[in-house]
Amino acid sequence: KGDVLKHLQKCVETNREFNSLLAIKTGTITNGLKYALATGNWGEQKKAASSKAGVSQVLNRYTFASTLSHLRRTNTPIGRDGKIAKPRQLHNTHWGLVCPAETPEGQACGLVKNLSLMCYVSIGSPGEPIIDYLTMRGMELLEEFDPHSAQDATKIFVNGVWVGVHRDPTRLHNNLRTIRGDPNYLIEEVSIIRDIRERELRILTDAGRVMRPLFVVEYRSEHADRKGDLVLRREHLQRLAADKDVAINPVDREEEQELLRNLGWNRLVKEKVIEYLDAEEEETAMIAMTPDDLMELKHLQYTNQPMEKDTSDAHARIKPKMNPSISRFTHCEIHPAMILGVCA
Repeated sequence: KGDVLKHLQKCVETNREFNSLLAIKTGTITNGLKYALATGNWGEQKKAASSKAGVSQVLNRYTFASTLSHLRRTNTPIGRDGKIAKPRQLHNTHWGLVCPAETPEGQACGLVKNLSLMCYVSIGSPGEPIIDYLTMRGMELLEEFDPHSAQDATKIFVNGVWVGVHRDPTRLHNNLRTIRGDPNYLIEEVSIIRDIRERELRILTDAGRVMRPLFVVEYRSEHADRKGDLVLRREHLQRLAADKDVAINPVDREEEQELLRNLGWNRLVKEKVIEYLDAEEEETAMIAMTPDDLMELKHLQYTNQPMEKDTSDAHARIKPKMNPSISRFTHCEIHPAMILGVCA
């Protein structure tokens, strides 16, 4: 406003024609953004003292691994001078999501962390189509529900909002898990949490949830001998090897995405061989450390006797006894090394 007024006064005094394009400074926002991105000081140039520092950083390009590590870095925004030790310490909930080893020395130790190798941050998807789908599958909307008619009905939450209730939560939960991973229905990053004690079914589709992939264990197979085994079979591995040599020559972007959905890792997710779980859904899962644990549990259930341990290898990992009260595993770790970061 002030610049336009000054330019207008100058034009009147010098008897020149007023030009609005010369009066308005078009580069104000552009120059401000350029300054902020170049220096990392997020705020006005004149108020540099009150601006936020380190918002933008120069990407580390020393080596390929250092670039990947820098892109997967997280920062805890608390003072480096604080004497509180708790935020710096490793926590058991970091398993598989945050690297337990890769953190700098000195003041930033434990506050600057790195995501694990397989860790993935959800992009998010709209929740409205899921509410429509749930309504079609027998969910009673909250506005129409009479609490006296079914006091043991399960509450359904979508992104933290109570949207309705359902009288057959087991069937609904199984149905949602069946369609998850199919891009036409539910994308793989949607979390479905069934809390039986609280009688709640929570569905999360929001962005920013840290997730990790796990092998799925069969528990509803038609073949009795396959129950408790990994869904992953030899034919999946053979197809993975064959997919490396597939040439993709798409006509347009949509065709390319459709081809990629049916190749490699994406096909494993689509075929329910692998599932992405976030921290909240992981609490409702029973995860085996290795496929050997699945074999050991099956042996224990069939014979009521633990498997004989191989004592020939003195350096073998010491494993605790299998708990006989475990009824089944739902998932299995891809590899224990996946808890580590890129540079660990």
